[in-house]
Amino acid sequence: MAESDPLLSGARGGSGRDCRAGLPACRGVLVGPGAKAGWDLCFDQAVVFIEDAIQYRSINHRMDARSMWLYRWYYSDTCQWILSFIIFSILSLAFIETPSSFTSTSDVRYRMAPWNPPCGLTEGIESYLVGWVQFRKNLWLLGYLLVLIVSLTDWTVSLSLVCQEPLRIRRLLRPFFLLQNSSMMKKTLKCIRWSLPEMASVVLLLALHLCVFTMLGMLLFTGEKDDGQDRERLTYFRNLPEALTSLLVLLTTANNPDVMVPAYSKNRAYAVFFIVFTLIGSLFLMNLLTAIIYNQFRGYLMKSLQASLFRKRLGTRAAYEVLSSTAEGDGQPQGVGVKPQDLLQVLQKVQMDSTYKQAIMEKVRSYGDSLLSADEFQKIFNELDKRMTKEHPPRPQYQSPFLQSAQFLFGHLYFDYLGNLIVLANLVSICAFLVIDADVVPRNRDDFVLGILNCVFVLYYLVEMLLKVFALGLSGYLSYPSNVFDGLVTVILLVLELSTLAVYRFPHPGWKPEMQGLLSLWDMLRLANMLIVFRFLRIVPSMKLMAVVASTILDLIKNMRAFGGILVVVYYVFAIIGINLFRGVIVVPPGNGSLAPDNGSLACGSYEQLEYWANNFDDFAAALVTLWNVMVVNNWQVFLDAYRRYSGPWSKIYFVLWWLVSSVIWVNLFLALILENFLHKWDRRGHLQSVSGDLETTYEMSTVELLFRDILEEPAEEELVEKLKRHPHVQLCR
Repeated sequence: MAESDPLLSGARGGSGRDCRAGLPACRGVLVGPGAKAGWDLCFDQAVVFIEDAIQYRSINHRMDARSMWLYRWYYSDTCQWILSFIIFSILSLAFIETPSSFTSTSDVRYRMAPWNPPCGLTEGIESYLVGWVQFRKNLWLLGYLLVLIVSLTDWTVSLSLVCQEPLRIRRLLRPFFLLQNSSMMKKTLKCIRWSLPEMASVVLLLALHLCVFTMLGMLLFTGEKDDGQDRERLTYFRNLPEALTSLLVLLTTANNPDVMVPAYSKNRAYAVFFIVFTLIGSLFLMNLLTAIIYNQFRGYLMKSLQASLFRKRLGTRAAYEVLSSTAEGDGQPQGVGVKPQDLLQVLQKVQMDSTYKQAIMEKVRSYGDSLLSADEFQKIFNELDKRMTKEHPPRPQYQSPFLQSAQFLFGHLYFDYLGNLIVLANLVSICAFLVIDADVVPRNRDDFVLGILNCVFVLYYLVEMLLKVFALGLSGYLSYPSNVFDGLVTVILLVLELSTLAVYRFPHPGWKPEMQGLLSLWDMLRLANMLIVFRFLRIVPSMKLMAVVASTILDLIKNMRAFGGILVVVYYVFAIIGINLFRGVIVVPPGNGSLAPDNGSLACGSYEQLEYWANNFDDFAAALVTLWNVMVVNNWQVFLDAYRRYSGPWSKIYFVLWWLVSSVIWVNLFLALILENFLHKWDRRGHLQSVSGDLETTYEMSTVELLFRDILEEPAEEELVEKLKRHPHVQLCR
């Protein structure tokens, strides 16, 4: 079969070899009364196929007119924004419902009784939002149906028990909506699942390493030889669970060197035990785990991205087949391809970024009236794989020579350099006064000079913004992201400065704005002034190596939705579990609202002595902060010990699982993505001219797929043809 021969018949939904009568068709109805309907159907199908290709979606869905209308409506920006807002609202209910997070502090010593919504309020909102989401989604998906049934059942139980039930299962199921709504998150989750067997092998080695050294430690520190051994045993090796916990924490270096000090202070030879354990566990096995996660996850991610590329190419090829059949049916020579004017008409309907659409349409027009072959058709849509440069609007045209000279002056790069020098002077003045006033009591400070300087700097920023608008035009000024940021900061500073002058009058000797509430207007102005420091990021593109790092960070920020979404899901689930397990277990000893006077009598480094009372699971917000502190693993042994004493030894299982999921798995996956992205850019450092150019004149649009586009293989023509033949709703007619 020739490459340009149409693969797909006009029939849609046929059984395979022959076209059934009465089904939507392209070919065969291009003349006569049904010609317009046939054209519209073919063009609509091509539009949907192209949109599927742009979004890396599967094309295996119904292709009749009504189904395509619903399909496009669901994937429209408006519907997706509404759906995202609903999912966000469902997840946010955890902050409002009992136990509410509406308190100024989570410290159990000072926390007031929180406001809790009346029974039925959050339940009613949740039932409406969940019902709307489920109605719009694929109800035949088993997962959604199961989540819907369990959520509605649990919701009914909540209302029947007047919201006094001890456990709400539906809270744990809410993140499912977030996962299901993101194809990249599902892809990432699948890669994690595929990588788990390899991770498990190293985790087992870590467990064996821990067990062996735990038994060695208990044999070494029996407490029968000297006081150092006895203190080591009583503190860290009292029993098997305590010894195992101590070495597990040492694996993260959180209790180093505390864990070895009692024994080491008596005999330096004991340090060998802890050093060998740390070398094998922390420096070898943990880094080996990172390497395995990087290698395995990278392989599975590339496999997943390769499948996405195949779906993209399949969508564009399907669009070609639909449109090429119309060209053949319109009396053109058989097997010649797609008419450019037909493709332009289709592109007008396609929902895509305007920059890409303009570039593709210009390339289509370059072919004139000659029909496009399959290869040419595909090359046109290869523009989607490129990082497009956004062109800035033209500058205003002034007739006066004086205005032209002024426009050249204030639009020149040196004018930006002058602005950066002024910003540097602003920051130096702020730092200087912070040093001068460090030892002065706030009520005795004189802010007269700093107030005058601040007025001068804010006035300069305002004049600079107006001059740039004059030189570039308003649309040109707003087309630069850095100018938008500078303008926003300038407006904020101007509003705060005018408000400060209105409230505290113009600066004068002895001028000191009074504190009103949490911060005074003057303090807010000084804080906002610090945002100007981000202007120095403009020098990054001029430094090639730093440009690689900066572009890597920008690409990661743009494409962290999937990884960030996975982290949100994990945090959400563990926080809800933590609330159900540990809510209310941390209590202040009776008659002691503040333990500060008694801290000297408490064990050094304990939960109580460190005053970690605000780290608890009494509400959702507090649970999130507690989980974050444990994920960082600094002093996480304090949490292990406290919850062991307050709730029981089984609590360690929860915290160890959280450490494995967050610090070991997720952080290493994030590290794998950073390494792959950075190494990919580093290998291309010979082409850094495109990276080190002026960031103000380029606007790179990239996705995770585009980050690794250079190392993906193009699908073979035979694979595309074979896949299209098996399309369940667009069949090949003979």
